[in-house]
Amino acid sequence: MTNNQFWDASVEELTKGYSYNQDYDTYTCLICEKTFENGVIYPIEDTLFEARKAAKKHIITDHGSMFQQLTSLDKKYTGLTELQQDILQHFKSGLTDKEIAKQIDAKNTSTVRHHRFKLKEKEKQARVFLAIMELLDKDQDDSNSFITIHKGATMVDERYAITQEEKEKVLNTYFDKGLDQPLKQFPSKEKRKIIILQQIATKFDRDQTYNEFEVNQVLKQIYDDHVTLRRYLIEYGFMERSRDGKEYNIK
Repeated sequence: MTNNQFWDASVEELTKGYSYNQDYDTYTCLICEKTFENGVIYPIEDTLFEARKAAKKHIITDHGSMFQQLTSLDKKYTGLTELQQDILQHFKSGLTDKEIAKQIDAKNTSTVRHHRFKLKEKEKQARVFLAIMELLDKDQDDSNSFITIHKGATMVDERYAITQEEKEKVLNTYFDKGLDQPLKQFPSKEKRKIIILQQIATKFDRDQTYNEFEVNQVLKQIYDDHVTLRRYLIEYGFMERSRDGKEYNIK
């Protein structure tokens, strides 16, 4: 659940699970990016819904709840330990401190109260940090902002600390005749690979399923060694291949 819309969403949007695009008059699920257009009626579980209500219903029926989705994210996104995730789930379900203590094998309820206090402190810190970053962002040049990490990224680390300025320089170097022209060479450095692969992934339709021949046809127009490109697209999580190898999708 690491798509562009998810990371660009406000806290309010993350809470609801969908964002509204005024230009297109659409509501988009932040989890799977399914879109609901105003003026269209959507049938869900034998009931008809207008766009906004359809988006809300979709999140419940297809994804459970945003609380469940957010608390189940990896620690690198939430900063929560597995124990804290469990405790939050128990808080949400309405269990008493005594009941939670039994669930987590705590000796007494004071342990649960301690965790509750620490989580509230974490909330205060998060609010202040968000305010700090918002104030900082207002004074930053867009060229210093980092690229968005793609949804299927298999290992998020310092390799993804790539600014927009770095991205432009690398693209101009390796696609020296233009982004619609062939790749000059495939880079060996990790950051450059990610930038190039991210650009190559845009050549595919996210909503389309491809077979291997179709994938190869697209990649051959970009670089002679299309096998290497295909392998790295899959390895770095930009593309997903079915177990039988017959279907390919962009993540």
